[in-house]
Amino acid sequence: MDCYTANWNPLGDSAFYRKYELYSMDWDLKEELKDCLVAAAPYGGPIALLRNCWRKEKAASVRPVLEIYSASGLPLASLLWKSGPVVALGWSAEEELLCVQEDGAVLVYGLHGDFRRHFSMGNEVLQNRVLDARIFHTEFGSGVAILTGAYRFTLSANVGDLKLRRMPEVPGLQSAPSCWTTLCHDRVPHILLAVGPDLYLLDHATCSAVTPAGLAPGVSSFLQMAVSFTYRYLALFTDTGYIWMGTASLKEKLCEFNCNIRAPPKQMVWCSRPRSKERAVVVAWERRLMVVGNAPESIQFVLDEDSYLVPELDGVRIFSRSTHEFLHEVPVASEEIFKIASMAPGALLLEAQKEYEKESQKADEYLREIQELGQLIQAVQQCIEAAGHEHQPDMQKSLLRAASFGKCFLDRFPPDSFVHMCQDLRVLNAIRDYHIGIPLTYTQYKQLTIQVLLDRLVLRRLYPLAIQICEYLRLPEVQGVSRILAHWACYKVQQKDVSDEDVARAINQKLGDTPGVSYSDIAARAYGCGRTELAIKLLEYEPRSGEQVPLLLKMKRSKLALSKAIESGDTDLVFTVLLHLKNELNRGDFFMTLRNQPMALSLYRQFCKHQELDTLKDLYNQDDNHQELGSFHIRASYAAEERIEGRVAALQTAADAFYKAKNEFAAKATEDQMRLLRIQRRLEDELGGRFLDLSLHDTVTTLILGGHNKRAEQLARDFRIPDKRLWWLKLAALADLEDWEELEKFSKSKKSPIGYLPFVEICMKQHNKHEAKKYASRVGPEQKVKALLLVGDVAQAAEVAIEHRNETELSLVLSHCTGATDGAIADKIQRARAQAQKK
Repeated sequence: MDCYTANWNPLGDSAFYRKYELYSMDWDLKEELKDCLVAAAPYGGPIALLRNCWRKEKAASVRPVLEIYSASGLPLASLLWKSGPVVALGWSAEEELLCVQEDGAVLVYGLHGDFRRHFSMGNEVLQNRVLDARIFHTEFGSGVAILTGAYRFTLSANVGDLKLRRMPEVPGLQSAPSCWTTLCHDRVPHILLAVGPDLYLLDHATCSAVTPAGLAPGVSSFLQMAVSFTYRYLALFTDTGYIWMGTASLKEKLCEFNCNIRAPPKQMVWCSRPRSKERAVVVAWERRLMVVGNAPESIQFVLDEDSYLVPELDGVRIFSRSTHEFLHEVPVASEEIFKIASMAPGALLLEAQKEYEKESQKADEYLREIQELGQLIQAVQQCIEAAGHEHQPDMQKSLLRAASFGKCFLDRFPPDSFVHMCQDLRVLNAIRDYHIGIPLTYTQYKQLTIQVLLDRLVLRRLYPLAIQICEYLRLPEVQGVSRILAHWACYKVQQKDVSDEDVARAINQKLGDTPGVSYSDIAARAYGCGRTELAIKLLEYEPRSGEQVPLLLKMKRSKLALSKAIESGDTDLVFTVLLHLKNELNRGDFFMTLRNQPMALSLYRQFCKHQELDTLKDLYNQDDNHQELGSFHIRASYAAEERIEGRVAALQTAADAFYKAKNEFAAKATEDQMRLLRIQRRLEDELGGRFLDLSLHDTVTTLILGGHNKRAEQLARDFRIPDKRLWWLKLAALADLEDWEELEKFSKSKKSPIGYLPFVEICMKQHNKHEAKKYASRVGPEQKVKALLLVGDVAQAAEVAIEHRNETELSLVLSHCTGATDGAIADKIQRARAQAQKK
C-alpha cells in the first residue's frame, strides 16, 4: 500500500491529490497545441483542434484542418476549414462543436465532422467583429458569450433556443479587458470582467463595480480568472502573484495564496470534488503546473510538453502530445483505506482478505479486530465505495474481493450496493477502453446518468457496445435496446453506397417488430437524406397507417398515401389525403384518381353533399351517372331555388337526366311534380292561400277544406287519383270541417268505393255518435258487427253475430260485454255457441 500512495501529494493536512495516466496518446499531431485553438468536452468528451493560423503575422497559405479526436487520441473526424477566421471553439452539452468566427457566425458540427447548422450573433457583432468568445454551460443548455471590437458583450444563454442579449456598456472601457468570464447567478448568466484593478459585473440591465472580499492590497491588474465547474466558486490571479479564491458572488473569501510568480498563467481551472470541504485551483504555465488551496504550500508538477487543462466535475484532465492524465483529490474512502499506517475498518478488511488468500491466520486476527469494534458493515461499505473511485481494474477487483469477503460474516447486509457497484464498474471499464475513449470517473458517471451515456455511445456510433450495456443492465427495451436500434437504423439509411433494397432488408432483419421502434421516423430520416425510394420501402414495415400517410404526403406520393389510408379503414385519414390530393392535382386528374378508388369516391361524395355541391355535380357528370345527377338536381331545386321558374327548370333538368338513365318512372314523377307546381302557383294566384310545396294529397285536401270541391275533383282527375283515395281524402277533410250535412250528401252521391265503415270510424273519431249511427245501418254484412260495436250498440251486434253464426264475431261481441247490463247478452251468446257446437 505504501507504493500505491507514492503519487499522492498532500495539500495541507486535510487532503491528498493524485495524478494518474488515463491514456498514452498516439495521435499524430501536425501542430503544437500552443499553435492551435483547442476545445475539450467535459465528462471525458472529445477533443477538437484547429490550427490558429489567423493570429500569426502572416497567414499560412495552406488552409487549416479541423480535427476531432476521442479522449484517447483516436481520430473521429478531419475536415478542411473553408470558412472564415475562427476566434474560439467549444463543445455544447450535446457534444456538438461550436466554432465562433470573427464575423459573429457560429458554425455547429457533429462529433464526426458533419455540419449541423449555423447561426449569427447579430448585426452589431458582424459590424464590430469578434475579439474573444466563451462557450459556457448552464442548466438551460449551452451558451455563447461574445466580446466585440467595440468592447461590448453579447450573449445567448441557450444556443438551442437562440435569444441574443446585449449586455450594458462598461463606463470608460477603451480597450479589451485583461480577463473575463461568465458567471451564473440565480439561473441568469452574467459577465465578470477586469479592467485594471477594477472588476465589473454585467447583468441584462446594469453594470456594477464589485470588489472581492478580503483581497490583498496592491493589485493593479487581474491577469486570469476561473469559475468552478458548478459556477459556485471563483478564482482571480493578480499581477502581484496572489490567487484569490472565494464564492462566485465575491462576497465570501475562501483563501488567498501567493504563488510568487507574476507571469500570467496559460490556464487556471478549479479542481474539487462534490461534497468536499477542500477547494483547490490548478494553474498552468509553459512548463509548470501548480495546485493551490487553503494551505501554506502548493503542489507542483513539471510539464515536459505543451499541455491543456480540462475542468471536470471532480478533477482536471490534462492532456499533451504524448499523455492524457487525470488530477483529482483522493476520495475519503480511498484515503482511509490506503494512507500509511491506516487502521480504518476498510484498510483492516483489505489486509484480512489478502492474508486469507495467503492462508495466513492473520486474516482471522484482522477480522476479529473489526468485529470487536462493530465496524464490519462500515468496512464493507468503505471497500465498495473506494472500488468505485479506482481507475485500475486490478485494484477494483482487490477492493471488491475484500468487500465480498467481509459480507460473508454479516447476516443481513443488503447486497444492492455491492451488485450495483460491480455493474457500474464493468460499464465504466468498458467505456474507458482505449478504443472507446470515454474516461469517466464514477462520480461523473452518476451525475451524467446511464441514459446520457448511452446517447453518447450512440453519437459515437458504438451501437454494439450500447446494446450490450442495455442488456447487461436489463434496461427496459423502450429506453434501451429499441432506442439504440432506432438510432442505428437512422445512421444506416445515410450509407449511400448500399442499395435501397439492401438497407431496407438489413434494417427490417435487425429491428423486426421491436417495441418502441417507429419505422416512420427512420423513413423520415431516409427521406431527409434524399432517399425517397428507401423511405417508401421502410414505410412498408410500419404497421400504423396513421404514421405512414403523413410522410407519404410529404414525399409527394399522394396516390400511395390514399391506398394506405383506405387500407387502414380510418375515414378521417382518407379525408386528410383527399383534401391534400384536391389541392395538389388539377380537377381532371383528381377525379380520375377517385374513379380508381371506389371507397374514396364514396367518402368524397358524402363530403361534397355537405360542403361542395358544385363539385358533386361535376363528379356525376364525369362519371355519366345520370341517375344521381337527376337526384342532385331535384335536391338542388328545393334547396337553392326560391323562384318557381328556377325550380321548374331544375326539375326539367332532373327529368332529362332520368330519361338518360332510362328511369322512366322517376322522369314521369318529376314531370308530374313540375305540373303540380304550376297548378299550385295558379291556385295561389286565383284562390289565395298557400299551395306551393304541398303534396298532391295535401293540395286536394286543402281545396276540399276551402270548399272548392270541383277543383279538387278536377285535380284528382288530372293526376288520376284513384276513387278510393279521393273518397278517403274527402271523408277526412269534411270530418275535420264537421260539415256533416255535406258529408251525408257526399255519401249518397254514389255508391261508396271504400264502404261505409270508414264513415262510422271517422264520425266516432270526431265524437259524433248520432252521425255514426246513420252510416252503421248502411255498412255491409261482413263489417256490420264492427260498425255496431263502434256506435255502442252491443245488443244489435250480438243479434247480427248470432245470425251470422261467426265464431270470430261472437268472440268480438263477447269481449265488449261488460258489467251486469251486458250479462244477458253474454249469456245469449254463450247459448248460441253451445247450440252451434251440438249441431
